[in-house]
Amino acid sequence: MSQQVAHPMEKLQRHVQKLVDAKLLKPTDGLWKIALLYGDEWGYWKQELLSFEFSMKDPVSTLLAVDTWEEDEN
Repeated sequence: MSQQVAHPMEKLQRHVQKLVDAKLLKPTDGLWKIALLYGDEWGYWKQELLSFEFSMKDPVSTLLAVDTWEEDEN
């Protein structure tokens, strides 16, 4: 029985969903607002978001709308 490890972006997505549910973020807020909540870890998450072609001006809802996180093998 093999257990699948969640993609790091799935973990970020779940955390952001909890922040939206707690009304700390709105779905219409820009992704840059996550920086205010992640502090020192923001550099890593920003690079991850950029690698998936997100803009920091994109609304949080675009992150939450992703169904599957797959990286190009190229």
